[in-house]
Amino acid sequence: MSPDLLPTRFAASLMRMAAERGYDFSNAITSAGLDFDPLDSSSPDWRPEITAMQYTRLYQQTLRVLQDETFGLQPEQMVSPGAFRMMCYCIINCENLGGAIKRAAEFYRTFFAGGGQLYANFTEQTARVGYRDIDRRGAQRVDASDAYGLSVWHRFFGWLTGRPIQLQRVDFVGDPPANLGKYEALFDCPLYFKQSSNLMYFDSACLRYPLVHTEQSLQEFLRTAPYQLLVMTKENHEHSLVAQVRTMIGHDFSQGFPSFETISTALNLSAPTLRRRLKREGTTFQQLKDRCRCEAAMDYLARSELSINQVAKQMGFTDPSAFHRSFKRWTGQTPGNYRADLSLP
Repeated sequence: MSPDLLPTRFAASLMRMAAERGYDFSNAITSAGLDFDPLDSSSPDWRPEITAMQYTRLYQQTLRVLQDETFGLQPEQMVSPGAFRMMCYCIINCENLGGAIKRAAEFYRTFFAGGGQLYANFTEQTARVGYRDIDRRGAQRVDASDAYGLSVWHRFFGWLTGRPIQLQRVDFVGDPPANLGKYEALFDCPLYFKQSSNLMYFDSACLRYPLVHTEQSLQEFLRTAPYQLLVMTKENHEHSLVAQVRTMIGHDFSQGFPSFETISTALNLSAPTLRRRLKREGTTFQQLKDRCRCEAAMDYLARSELSINQVAKQMGFTDPSAFHRSFKRWTGQTPGNYRADLSLP
């Protein structure tokens, strides 16, 4: 479970849920960029992992059918249409992370029962967040889905604050998994098994981190989620202003991107101060925008079903030739050459 890869069984679960509702997923497999059927593990082409982008494409197509927007945050159940989206709008104007977590927990406690509830308990030293209402009958190994739900919440908290949330420990109800090393790498903290709940622990000082996003950047996040969360790496988790600004710029540029003034206001910094601090970290706002746009453009160009002109539009370019020039400036290649290289064996 590297930051860029997810177990294929996550995709298979999406497809099974869609199939149970009479939806044919054959076209979705191709448009997601997969060259094998995740449901057919006996096929010689079957692979145990898929990329975050492939999963995101499958998820977004399933979303349109199932109208579930939890990103797997709620264990073993589907919830009402738009639940995660509405929860995000409920918390985005909270002053800090602690307030956002409390409001998120209240949201799920109000509208969902049992396993659908998010548990949050704060002491002066430690914050605990996760799921407590778990049926322990028939103890079994921890499954990837157990880790996935906690990991996405953990990354979501980091996205909200634009900075890392270093975990102190993670508890799991089940027995240790066979591939324990992957779980240790995912959370980068001590893991405890055969516990009473699936919980994350972190320093309560993190609860005072201010939220750095606005409703506009939230809309951009939701349009491409859960991709941003799935690809967050330790580079994204650096304690730096660059990481916070990159998080706010996001990956979706079809509707433009937040202005320098919007970002400086959200960070509670004056424009000159923000410029000086970015320069101290070796970059500028324009360079960060270019880097984010370049990474997003490469992700879109990997989607063979999109024409280069469509990619240009997704990137916010009204003139495709301007996109060609920009992409070549960023990478030294034209979009067409970059895409051709991707198809090489």
